[in-house]
Amino acid sequence: MAANAIVSTVLEKLTPTALDKLEKEVQWVINVREEVDKLRSNFGAIKALLEHAERQQLEREKARVRDWLDKLKEVSYDINDVLDEWSTANLRSELELELKVCSFEFIPSPSYYFNRIILLLKTAHKIQALSKRLDVIANERERYGFRELSSSEMPERRETTSFIDVAEVMGRVEDKERIVNMLLNEGRIEEIGSKLQMISLVGIGGIGKTTLARLAFNNEEVKSHFEAKIWVCVSDTFNEMKIAKDILKFVIGNADKDVIEKLHKLNSDVEKMDKLRDAIVEMEKLRDTIERLDKLEDVLRYLKTSIKGKKFLLVLDDVWTEEYGKWDQLKHLLLSNGSQGSKILVTTRKEKVAISMGCELFKVGQLSGEEGWSLFSQIAFFGRSNDDCRSLEEIAREIAKKCKGLPLALKTLGGLMRWKKSITEWQSVLKSEVWELEEAEQGLFHSLMFSYFDLPPHLRQCFSYCAIFPKDYVIEKKMLIELWMAQGFLKGTQDMEMVGENNFNDLSMRFLFQDFEMDENGGIIKCKMHDMVHDFAMFLTRGECLTMGSSSSIQCFNGKTRHLFLMMQTEETTAIQTCTKNLHTLLIESNGRNPISHIELFELFDKLKCLRILKCSDSRIKKCPKQIGKLIHLRHLDLSKNEELKELPEAVCDLYNLLILAISGCYRLKRLPHRMGNLINLLHLRNERTALKFMPKGLEKLTSLKTLNVFVVTHKGAALSDLANLNHLRGSLSIGGLGSVRDQREVEKVQLQNKKGITNLTLKFDLNGLPVSQANESPSIVFEALKPPSDLETLELNGYQSTFSFIQPKIVGHTNPIVWAGPSWITPLTNLKNIKIWGSHMEHLPPLWKLPSLESLVVNGMQKVKKVGVEFLGIETSLSPSSSSIFAFPNLKSLTFELMKEWEEWDYESRGEGDITIMPRLSSLTIQFCSKLKKLPDYILQSTTLQELTIFNCPIISKHCKEDYQFFIDRIPHSKVQDWD
Repeated sequence: MAANAIVSTVLEKLTPTALDKLEKEVQWVINVREEVDKLRSNFGAIKALLEHAERQQLEREKARVRDWLDKLKEVSYDINDVLDEWSTANLRSELELELKVCSFEFIPSPSYYFNRIILLLKTAHKIQALSKRLDVIANERERYGFRELSSSEMPERRETTSFIDVAEVMGRVEDKERIVNMLLNEGRIEEIGSKLQMISLVGIGGIGKTTLARLAFNNEEVKSHFEAKIWVCVSDTFNEMKIAKDILKFVIGNADKDVIEKLHKLNSDVEKMDKLRDAIVEMEKLRDTIERLDKLEDVLRYLKTSIKGKKFLLVLDDVWTEEYGKWDQLKHLLLSNGSQGSKILVTTRKEKVAISMGCELFKVGQLSGEEGWSLFSQIAFFGRSNDDCRSLEEIAREIAKKCKGLPLALKTLGGLMRWKKSITEWQSVLKSEVWELEEAEQGLFHSLMFSYFDLPPHLRQCFSYCAIFPKDYVIEKKMLIELWMAQGFLKGTQDMEMVGENNFNDLSMRFLFQDFEMDENGGIIKCKMHDMVHDFAMFLTRGECLTMGSSSSIQCFNGKTRHLFLMMQTEETTAIQTCTKNLHTLLIESNGRNPISHIELFELFDKLKCLRILKCSDSRIKKCPKQIGKLIHLRHLDLSKNEELKELPEAVCDLYNLLILAISGCYRLKRLPHRMGNLINLLHLRNERTALKFMPKGLEKLTSLKTLNVFVVTHKGAALSDLANLNHLRGSLSIGGLGSVRDQREVEKVQLQNKKGITNLTLKFDLNGLPVSQANESPSIVFEALKPPSDLETLELNGYQSTFSFIQPKIVGHTNPIVWAGPSWITPLTNLKNIKIWGSHMEHLPPLWKLPSLESLVVNGMQKVKKVGVEFLGIETSLSPSSSSIFAFPNLKSLTFELMKEWEEWDYESRGEGDITIMPRLSSLTIQFCSKLKKLPDYILQSTTLQELTIFNCPIISKHCKEDYQFFIDRIPHSKVQDWD
């Protein structure tokens, strides 16, 4: 990690303002102000020289500089821990004092003062010891000749802009076509020989092997040619068990897709449908069984059955091992059981690997000079004027040549040069001593060095932290930003997550991330790191960040490791037991295979006192020990998907620094600790898909809270009005237990309309276990008072037990609109895109036709609705010639009706001459379990936009589809009409 960033963090905490209270309290116990001043002075002097020191450490003869930086980082971490302990203890004292005042205990007990003195003494002694260690390090700096770099040598902060779209296929069209032809080539095995069944793309890192393999893998001809397409990233260690399991997962995943596709195509064969549904259940069981297999021969047996007789394409990306014996057994099974034409495509940096695996070699060459220049200039000259490009072209071509035709180097260096404005800056890169570094020493590309040292310290820290992830790992952007935040990497006056977003964009624009997965709005949600970029990050951290897959990699673990990604591949506990007290991050990935016992957690919590992040989701944890309260530095605790976890200990509420608590998917978790109000720094409480019956009192104190997925109203715990001050909430909020709320004033206090960040709102009018006698007799009053924010995008109403009335005034000569006497706040929600109405007792559907942005409407379980007519559309059946144009549901794309057992009529027939347009963009219609529905309305039958139609268990409509509606069915590309016998 960047020493500069760590020292900066400590210096911030050593400012006189930040330490004022510590110095005042400690000095009467022991004179420590002098030591604090010395710490501040030493760190300040060192920080000025750190940029030069970090650059020098890369030179072969500067190994001692690395050792000096390592010692500096160690003492910086330790000082940071001591200062964090002090601030945490201070916060705890303030909260305890506040509680005593609230309990009218105005005078603290003698034990309070005694414990305070003990803490102060310990803190003072630790500061003295650390100050002496730093003295030694500070004195050593003079022997290395460090100097303070000039401002022109220091990186500048860049403004983020839009990403550059660079074609992956640049310079590789011919190579791609050759590889595709080799994959599609079939012939008799005895004629072409076994080598043609295995192809290896060989080339140095960053040359584009994986890109070429991906282009071929996703080719349409290739997709249709093979029954099964499998992609496995192998990386450094060739683990037969992991590879065999990964292949099986792909095969089963492809089979799942085939089953779903067949289900969609079926119209009437109930027996086949039953069999296919059973097949899906069996595949789920098989997937679970495979996860738990721990013997290679058992996995291979399942694999043999799965691929038997299938023509498959298997890509093994980034293979390193030259030990043929590790590959031979798996290769023989694959090639002897797949059908003729099956192919294995391998990417590797080492020709020996390809030869040992028996592959035909395809050497991936460098881009030509012009191809390299085209790629480099496309990025480096992005957004520049023609005059600028012409003035820089000569020197730019020289820099591009230095990249030696390597696409990754060209993109990375191009991303750097994009920000260099003057010719002087370009010349400094061209003439830099970085080009003189021996590749054997750095093991990586010069372009990555340039990019790294052009980053400010806080971005270097964010980048190098990514070395914690395994190679080819799919990184969720949101998770990564939260990890940075929990480690204290995000600085500034802005919202921390916004700072993290900017940091992510900065690194992405320099091509340090790739393979982006976008959401529907074009925003990045996931990414990967190129394996060479990952190698570079590993090189920078030198064991500080580590991925450990099993006990076999324990030898890589050392006392310097601060951030550990632990993949629980077997039921061995050795890996967990090796975790050292210095860890700041522990990410455990078990995927439900290997449970973490109560004893193991006890030992972890007792030892890992410096931990900032603990992620042990889906680890089959049954009980969380109270020793978790010892992890006082913890900022991020993820216990999600532990389905057997029933409660959290009260000690969780001693984690005063906690920013994120994730418990989603803990289906048996019934309650939260009572003292949750202590967690005043909490930003995210992720608690969906749990069995929570009430919320603890005190949640109103968590005014910084941004995420609260579920809030349950009950007389036992927090009241609905406790949401009043949580105005930073955003995203999704589900409020349950509204059926028992009687006090309108309590509802009005919530002020949902002020919570502007909430985009998805679920209102559940259930009784939450209370007797029916306690139900609100006038739920419509509560409903009216629950006015949501105006920017709401998704609204779900669940179990609303009232009904709404409709007023239809008669005005001669005009269109007579339906006036809904329901909540006044629904129609002004102009951003509302999705509505779901579940289990309501309403007799009529609300007139949602005016909502201009509504795209999806789901109506489920409305048992009292018998007719859907003009009230649904908001218009009257007789229109005069003078009527103005009416658009009902102008943007609705998806409409679903389910479990409407009494629904008989869905009708609207215009008898006037007015201009009425109904659902002009409807593309998907689903009607299920509506057995009494007699017919479809004309505006549906005449629709020209429908692309998907599903009719299930609606016998009368199904009969019409076979007889009267055939013209309608024939013009819909994807239609499914099905009834149970």
